[in-house]
Amino acid sequence: MGPVLAFSISILSAYLIGSFPTSFILARKLKGIDIRDLGSGNAGATNILRNVGKLPALVTLIIDILKGVLVVTIIANYAYSFDIALEYDAYRGLMGLAVVCGHIWPVFLKFRGGKGVATTFGVAVGLMPFALIPSVLIWILVFYITSFVSLASIMALLLFPAVACILKYSLYSILSSVAVCSLSIYMHRDNIKRLVRGEERKTNIF
Repeated sequence: MGPVLAFSISILSAYLIGSFPTSFILARKLKGIDIRDLGSGNAGATNILRNVGKLPALVTLIIDILKGVLVVTIIANYAYSFDIALEYDAYRGLMGLAVVCGHIWPVFLKFRGGKGVATTFGVAVGLMPFALIPSVLIWILVFYITSFVSLASIMALLLFPAVACILKYSLYSILSSVAVCSLSIYMHRDNIKRLVRGEERKTNIF
């Protein structure tokens, strides 16, 4: 397999893995519903938690995280062995962006997916795990204080690229973190409007 073909197939594979509709399948199998027709209309773990249950939400969260980890580690490492003509960190950053795009705009759900937070988390685990620690802590703190999953996620997403800069990860890794985090924050634009209006729904995990 030539490098161009390897690159093309790997990017497509990353997108398709990201498109795997975890929450949709669980909601359909367990409740016979389209999760996008309920609550926030988001095909993600939080909406599953509110409308299907805690265990399905946990399963959704884990699988969506693993999608990101799998793509930027095992699949990226294998495909890169075909002499892809890119810096390693740049290539893995593109793979991470592809899997997050797949989660947000899944081909299997007519491009109506989730907001990409869990899969972005998985990409971060694979690319810059040490930069992720402060973001996880700020997520926990903000959620504990406010009970807003959206606000906690936005704050964590904003912090992650900044910490990556402070820890002096490669330029390509930092740029990829800015790209995936900005994309996920953009997908929270309706949540931001509801937060400003005081209409955002709180979530009780426990």
